[in-house]
Amino acid sequence: MRVLVINCGSSSVKISVYDQSLQKHIFSYKAERLGTTEACVIIGDRKIEIPNGNHKLALEKIVQSCSEEFDAIVHRVVHGGSHFSQPVRITSDVISQIEKIIPLAPLHNPANIAGIHASIAIFPELPHVAIFDTAFHGTLPRRAYSYAIPRSLAKKHNVRRFGFHGPSHEWVANRASSYLEQNVEDLRIITCHLGNGASCCAVEYGRSIETSMGMTPLEGLVMGTRSGDIDPGAVFSLMRAEDLSPEEMEEFLNRSSGLHGLSGVGNDMRDIAQAAEDGNDQARLSIHVYAHRIRKYIGAYSAIMGGVDAIVFTAGVGENSARIRQQVAQRLDFLGARLDLEKNREARVSKENDVADISEIRSRVSILVVATDEERAMAEKAIEFLEQENPNQDLQIPIAISARHLHVTQAAVDSLFGKGHTLREYKPISQPGQFACVEKVDIIGPRRTIQGVRIIGPLRPKVQVEISRTDEFSLGIDAPVRNSGDVANSPGVILRGPNGDYTISEGVICARRHIHMHPNDAKRFHVSDRDVVEVSINSDGRDLTFGDVLVRVSPKYVLEMHIDTDEANAAQISRGFSGILAGVSNKAHLCKKRV
Repeated sequence: MRVLVINCGSSSVKISVYDQSLQKHIFSYKAERLGTTEACVIIGDRKIEIPNGNHKLALEKIVQSCSEEFDAIVHRVVHGGSHFSQPVRITSDVISQIEKIIPLAPLHNPANIAGIHASIAIFPELPHVAIFDTAFHGTLPRRAYSYAIPRSLAKKHNVRRFGFHGPSHEWVANRASSYLEQNVEDLRIITCHLGNGASCCAVEYGRSIETSMGMTPLEGLVMGTRSGDIDPGAVFSLMRAEDLSPEEMEEFLNRSSGLHGLSGVGNDMRDIAQAAEDGNDQARLSIHVYAHRIRKYIGAYSAIMGGVDAIVFTAGVGENSARIRQQVAQRLDFLGARLDLEKNREARVSKENDVADISEIRSRVSILVVATDEERAMAEKAIEFLEQENPNQDLQIPIAISARHLHVTQAAVDSLFGKGHTLREYKPISQPGQFACVEKVDIIGPRRTIQGVRIIGPLRPKVQVEISRTDEFSLGIDAPVRNSGDVANSPGVILRGPNGDYTISEGVICARRHIHMHPNDAKRFHVSDRDVVEVSINSDGRDLTFGDVLVRVSPKYVLEMHIDTDEANAAQISRGFSGILAGVSNKAHLCKKRV
């Protein structure tokens, strides 16, 4: 399959054709500096000036030069709101829904829609697929996406943090893990997408758990024309002092602020850097503010994840500005992140050689420059979507509800029940070889104690306590959502048995929803181990979709999806329910190390 990828940014257009069989781009065209007197389209070695040209004109110029054949068209759409968390076929209804979200992304969704209308007019017979920037951040925990405003208003008006640049953050995190020859689910990565739009993302074990952009792409880092973080009180003060309407203030923060407003030079980092070298103090200040904000987010995200294994710079500024990378990486030694100045100066990345390591040999944290490839990421997701579109409607996945429980070591058993005690089987559970034990313990947290929690056998190499969000609050701890077995940097508790206490320094998690599959089931569903999928369930006449469901494949497993009691209660799901595979949101094999 060949896919035409259209990526309309706030001031640029990128178009390429991706060939699935060759796993590479056949060609790439682009337009940049749109909306300015220097707007141009670059086609091969030709540069076509289109002063003050917009996205529609740029697309027309590029498409006129395109002679390749393709099977589908994929569009980047920045804001999917709460409606879209996975790829969708573009219809008139989908376009209408995207238009309704324009107020949340006024610089982007109009450009995205312009690209959609223009391409449908030219290629009406082809399938058009939308990929959403917000989708990767669908795994943000409530504590990360909630604003501190009355809950009733937040729900009524869908005021929450969504996050953006999802395809880029996901792509470079996977490429970084492949370069480091480790699975992304074993790493804590901070990705810094630094372009005209900019955002940071905390990718903890393959999942976005924090990101700097919020309800709109206006929050967070300093950007080309967007202010990023600003005190709401300052906004109100300016509105009163300058007699600005809400619409005028929105325009001011989106189009006249950021690097453009701070430097007085413009929004292009290349121009600002040159002005700074020529002695322009405002240009110098804008660079310092820009780097300071990024460094602040890196520190914050390191704290949230309990450490960091890799820091990744990507996008136009991140890939090309050694100066910005150096300023950002200063004073990160306390994290174990040490920049090699010479490697940083010499770093060059491209789609063919897409990773450069700029960290010192003694650096505990890898500092990488990774060429983002949003177009390839979107193409591969669109291809997966088209190939997987409704293939599994008749294949049912039984749903199991996991109550709180724990897995223990022999050392824990000895302390809790007496030296040499052997766990006794109460009854077998669904997965072969596992059983509920007669033995129960109390879990003692800093706030409360949960009594009578059953042990699941057999013995494990590590103690692991699996609880729900309700239990987490009751105990008074902050338990991360993790895959089973992944307990690093999780909180500890005191376990109390009839023979005494056993204290664990880590091991309490909220288990990530997952599906156990035998290899034969994986073949039927066309998925692989560690793929991430979506599952649809009909509950009380409501069609619900659970995203971020990890597939775990082993000959020891029988087919079953596990959710916790909180999720089951919220969805009104009980024993006996089943679901269908609604789509694959992330294929584990797509970002393997290139050879």
